[in-house]
Amino acid sequence: MAEAADFQGMTPSPARRRFRRTAALLAGAPLLAGLLQLPAAPAGAATPAAKTPEAPSAPAGTGSVDVSVDSMSPSTPTDDDTVTVSGKVTNEGRQTVTDAHVGLRVGPTLNNRSSVDNAAKRSDSLQGALGREVGGKDGKYTEEFDKIAPGATQNFRLSVPVKELDLSADGVYQLGVSLTGRSAAQPYAQVLGVERTFLPWQSEAPSEKTKVSFLWPLISRTHLTAETASDEQQTPVFADDKLAEEIAPGGRLEQMLSLGKDLPVTWVIDPDLLASLDAMATKGYNVENPDGGNPVPGSAKNRALAKQWLNKLQQAVKGKKVVALPFADPDLASLAHQGKAVGGSLSHLQPATDVAAETVKMVLHVEPSTDFAWPAEGAVDPSVVDVATSAGAHSVIARSDSLRESGALPYTPTAARPIGGGTTAVVADARLSTAFQGDMTRAENSTLAVQEFLAQSQMITLQDPDRQRSIVVAPQRMPTASQAQTMAQALGALDSESWTEPDDLISAAKATPDPKATTQVPGTGAYPANLRRQELPRAAFESVRTTQETLGRFKVILSEPDRVVTPFGRAMDRELSTSWRGRAHGAEAYRNSVQRYLTTLTGQVQLIEKTEAKLSGRSATIPITVQNNLVQGVENLTLRLTSTKPTRLKIGEQPGPYEEQPIKVSGGHSQTVKFTTTANANGPVPVVAQLYTEDGTPYGKEIRFDVDVTEITLTVMLVIAGGILLLVLAGFRMYTQRKAAARRAEEEEAEAENGENGENGDEDGGENGDGRKKGDGSPESGPPAPEQPSDPTPDTAPESTDPSGTGERVDR
Repeated sequence: MAEAADFQGMTPSPARRRFRRTAALLAGAPLLAGLLQLPAAPAGAATPAAKTPEAPSAPAGTGSVDVSVDSMSPSTPTDDDTVTVSGKVTNEGRQTVTDAHVGLRVGPTLNNRSSVDNAAKRSDSLQGALGREVGGKDGKYTEEFDKIAPGATQNFRLSVPVKELDLSADGVYQLGVSLTGRSAAQPYAQVLGVERTFLPWQSEAPSEKTKVSFLWPLISRTHLTAETASDEQQTPVFADDKLAEEIAPGGRLEQMLSLGKDLPVTWVIDPDLLASLDAMATKGYNVENPDGGNPVPGSAKNRALAKQWLNKLQQAVKGKKVVALPFADPDLASLAHQGKAVGGSLSHLQPATDVAAETVKMVLHVEPSTDFAWPAEGAVDPSVVDVATSAGAHSVIARSDSLRESGALPYTPTAARPIGGGTTAVVADARLSTAFQGDMTRAENSTLAVQEFLAQSQMITLQDPDRQRSIVVAPQRMPTASQAQTMAQALGALDSESWTEPDDLISAAKATPDPKATTQVPGTGAYPANLRRQELPRAAFESVRTTQETLGRFKVILSEPDRVVTPFGRAMDRELSTSWRGRAHGAEAYRNSVQRYLTTLTGQVQLIEKTEAKLSGRSATIPITVQNNLVQGVENLTLRLTSTKPTRLKIGEQPGPYEEQPIKVSGGHSQTVKFTTTANANGPVPVVAQLYTEDGTPYGKEIRFDVDVTEITLTVMLVIAGGILLLVLAGFRMYTQRKAAARRAEEEEAEAENGENGENGDEDGGENGDGRKKGDGSPESGPPAPEQPSDPTPDTAPESTDPSGTGERVDR
């Protein structure tokens, strides 16, 4: 780089400075006019002298014509290849472009990775050297356009043999496509638009190829809810049917699988995706009804798609390395920065890791590695590393824009770095890992991304061709279909004849570390602010803890706890997923839905409300009904009935204010339990019924009601007894009167008979043979004893076995 400088201590006068400027302008005007028509040799060009003249460096700005490079083949040419570049040019100016042609330009080789970065940033800038145009004889390798009207677009296709490009030393060349033309405002020929890309050139294989481990992530967002059907196989309920769209032909996951099966990649899988698709394929599935109401059945077509996708994946991973992330891909940075302060948050990591291995083995029939933790975008600090390794992982996938080099190394070091405590940081290359972000549906973006990726990878090898290094590429977690296609295109260009060779993540983690590479994990303050803003808030972990506590109280009463523990355990894992980054409202809605559904289930086991019970007498029973609307039975419950005034109303025979009875209720049934009571005084007494688990924890809502005691007093008993005595006396009097009347009638009849006999016999009516006078009115024997009245009836009715209703009368 040339720079102007004045001699120290020699300061020209203002008049002299004005004279010099005027003279320079006058002398330079003819030269400037000539330069605008004749090409100037670029600074630092690697092309031989006396070649075809180059076009001049164009004015600042991006020009009035937009040039788009939509395809380039081959991406890494060899000697006998022909490079074909196609695209389009669009006149974005206000004047018609005339006498235009599109040509291919070869610039100088780039010196390092930073120069590749800078060239990519100004790919459409007219500033700087444009390189030598490859026109060939009579413009054989250019394409001409008579005119291009404002707003008009013209397609082009250029094919140039590699030998015409005059590529000398191995390296990364700038390759540009420019449009040269005229307009009314600019009547002389000049470059009106350009698009630069890169042309990696490797005439022969290097002595030491760079090992490249490319991660191929199969990760999706959360689709399964905590809800399952009540059938035997517990048909899962999906929040939507978008997962089926991802595995359908042309879908994101279908593209990832179809492309990845033929590439040398390491499969990095979230087992939640496998579990969701396996449930869809084997159990069928339901989808939440957006209008409310019961879930609707999923389609048989989507079930077939899920089964087909899993079968293809089983074939694709045979013989390949598979890394299983913890179930649902938990957000390690959120756990480190927000969750550690909430008790129990970290306890989810180990079960998530355990179930991850089981799920992959069950669905894919391969043994995965669970030794890797992958924080969001590879950003780490000491707390993130601690959390990442808390579930047993020994390798953390970081990224070089987080674990930065100090600048002392002139080359990119091997990815593996020991960072202490037996932990290895596998540092993915940031430039290569972020190369495929952005909108890859545009052919121009995709083509430029591929060429820049290849350029950066070749530059790594060129940094130190005699030193073999192992690098890792960790792209975005959920590439779109177009991004996956672009990645596959770039990987396909890195064949065995180039400057790299394929490797896998597990081998990369075991590679010998570079002793000069940094091993210092950046401090907490260095964690990127934009990533911190995307983290789950502390409230999210508090919500998960509430769900965990509720589930803990619920599962101990169930006869089949796994039917509830498993779906809710996995749902809590999903609440902590990295996929919620940037979707705070969706994450909160999902957490609320999980807790709401669990609360609904726990509420299916409850006490039936009572308003009042009336107790007549000193002792009686009080029935309490437990209802179980769950499909499965409940057990290990105790029902406790407590008297708030035990001196007036005692419950049970044991000392104390309450009595407990065990509860066991089958699914869909209810059970009524009766408690004996003893009343010592009249009036209402509040009582409390509450269910408890075996450890004494209250379960569900308590119910309160009054027991109204109406005891019978001594005065009332005396009145009742007096009334009964009067009835007995009245009955006796009526009986004696009837007997006396009957005797008189007999005497009168006897007298009549005697009168007739007196005429024929003894007229004076002598005595009878037994010494008594006839007709004296005395009975032969005393009247019979009066009947005794029965004992009073009980003050309460017989005990009833039927459940009592609200406000019912409670008897013994």
